[in-house]
Amino acid sequence: MAEQKETEQVQKSGQKPRDKFTLINVYDPSKEIPRREFFMDLSKMAWLTFTGASLLGGATCGRFMIRNVLFEPPSVFNAGKIETYEWDKPDERFQQTYGVWIVKLSQDVDELEGKPTLIALSVVCTHLGCTPNILLAEQKIKCPCHGSGFRLNGVNFEGPAPRPLERYKVSLDPATKEIVVDKTKKFQWENGEWVSPESYIDLSNA
Repeated sequence: MAEQKETEQVQKSGQKPRDKFTLINVYDPSKEIPRREFFMDLSKMAWLTFTGASLLGGATCGRFMIRNVLFEPPSVFNAGKIETYEWDKPDERFQQTYGVWIVKLSQDVDELEGKPTLIALSVVCTHLGCTPNILLAEQKIKCPCHGSGFRLNGVNFEGPAPRPLERYKVSLDPATKEIVVDKTKKFQWENGEWVSPESYIDLSNA
């Protein structure tokens, strides 16, 4: 009944009857994006993506091309005058910076006939690399990690350390008469290297 009434109204108005299956949103070709414009937009997006990836890749490569620099203290350093050191007391002033104890010994090892010397001793335990403590009251150097014990001259006598502490090259600057320590050259007792004149300064005439 309602459809008949609607048909009569349409016929009176002269309009074309509406198909009940007609789509409301009809495709409009005029609103289609031109193919040229579409590909231009696509090209812009591709170019932006390529540029971003290139910049990121360049930054990453540049980072790997920069050499990592470790700022370490020099291997050769001046340790001052002999008279500033006390007898039989490992001096710790260069322990943190250079990993060295300067020791002024009233009597060195038998290999050096027990003569007085000045040595530059490594602060690294020969067991597992810990830093030992100086125990002046007991006249020894003791590692807190596993109990290795060393004499003030560096010789091991207790605990698991398999060998004495290492010594570094030490000399007197001929111009200033100051101690010069060279860590690029080290001396090991087990290799018979402590007898080398470069491993100590003879203080017999001091």
